[in-house]
Amino acid sequence: MKHRIVVLGAGYAGAYVAGTLARRLSPADTEITVVNAEPDFVQRLRLHQLAAGQEIEAPQLAEVFAGTAIRLRRARVTTVDPERQVVALADADGGGELGYDTLLYALGSHGADHGVPGVAEHAFDVAARPSALRLRERLDSLSKRDEGRHVLVVGDGLTGIETATEIAESRPGLSVTLVARGELGAPLSPGARTHLRQTCDRLGIIVLEHTSVEAVEATRVLCADGTALAADATVWTAGFAVSPIAAVSGLEVTEDGRIVVDRTMRSISHPNVYAAGDSAYAIGDNGRPLPMSCASAGYTGRQAVDAIVGRLTGSKIANTRLEYPGNHISLGRRDGILQMVDHEGQAKSKYMGGRKAARIKAGILWMSLWATSHPTFGLPKRKHRLAAAASDVSFAEKSVA
Repeated sequence: MKHRIVVLGAGYAGAYVAGTLARRLSPADTEITVVNAEPDFVQRLRLHQLAAGQEIEAPQLAEVFAGTAIRLRRARVTTVDPERQVVALADADGGGELGYDTLLYALGSHGADHGVPGVAEHAFDVAARPSALRLRERLDSLSKRDEGRHVLVVGDGLTGIETATEIAESRPGLSVTLVARGELGAPLSPGARTHLRQTCDRLGIIVLEHTSVEAVEATRVLCADGTALAADATVWTAGFAVSPIAAVSGLEVTEDGRIVVDRTMRSISHPNVYAAGDSAYAIGDNGRPLPMSCASAGYTGRQAVDAIVGRLTGSKIANTRLEYPGNHISLGRRDGILQMVDHEGQAKSKYMGGRKAARIKAGILWMSLWATSHPTFGLPKRKHRLAAAASDVSFAEKSVA
C-alpha cells in the first residue's frame, strides 16, 4: 500500500511542499493529495494590487500540478482527526473523509478583527482573493462618483502600508487615510521611516499616528479618543489570525492557534503531522518565533520537505536555515523599501528605497510565482524510494530521534 501524503492548503507553503515532494519521492511508493478550497493559486502578496484595480496572474492548480501525479481535491477542510488520521472535507458533492499517513498542514491565515465591532459587517480586507475583489468593486464605484470620496486603511503593518500606497497611486481621485496605532514604520530604520513618510506625502496619503479604532460603521470609524473618521470604504489590515481547525483537532497549538512544531516542522504532539507557513509556530535560528510572512513560508516549507523525505526514506535530515532576513515593501509600482534586519530581528541602519527597491520586490514576487507554477522544473531522473518501515503508519513514531 502506498504511503498517503495529504497537503492541506495550496498557498506559497503548501504548493511548494507538494510540488517538491512529488519531485523527490517515487510515485511507486507515495500518493500525494493536495486539498484547497479555491481552484487557483492565489498570489496573496499581490492582493493589494488586485484590489487597487490591477490584474495579477492566478494559475489554475490543475495546470500547475499537471504531470506531477499529485491529486488535487477542491474542497474546504472542516476538521482534522489526528487520532484516526483523517481529514473531513466539504465540497459541492457533500464532502467526506480523506485518510493520510503523513499530513502537511498549511492552511495559512486570514484577517483578524481583534473583536472590534463592525469589522466583519462593514470593513473590507485584502487577505483573500474574494475579499480583495469585493474591495475592488467598491473602489470602482467610488471612482465613478465625484471626487472627495474617502478610503480609510486601518493598520500600519506591511499590508496596510502597501495597500494604502497602492490605492493612492492607482486611484488618485480618492482620498486615502492610513490609521497607525503607533508611529508609522516604527520597525524600520530612521532613513527608511523618512522615505516612507515622504512617499505618503507625495501620494497625498493622510497619516494618523497613535490612533486606535474602537468600532467600524458603514460610513465612518470611531476612535478611542472619541474622533469619528468619515469612510466611504474602510480597509482592515490590522493583523492576521489562523483557522481554529488545528486547535479543535487536539494538536498542540499556541494561544493564537498556530501549531507548535519542532526544528523539523513536525508537530510536537502528533509526529506524523507537519506544519508550514503561517499555520506553524516555528522558532528561528535566532531563538525568536518566525513571523507570518512569505519568507517564513519558504523556509518552513523547505524544512518540512527535508524532514518528510528524510524520515520516509531513512536518510539524514538536513537543517534548513530558519531566519527572517528583512522586509521588502512595495510603495506603489515605482517605489519601495528594502529593510534588512540583524540576527535579533532589529532593523539595520542601511536600507534601499526607490525604483530599484520596487524592481527587486517585483522580481521576488515573480520568482515566487514561477517556482510555484513549475513544480516539475529540475525533475530528478531518480526519485527516492521509501524505506521499508515507512509503509508502517507507526514509522513516524519510531523515528522521533
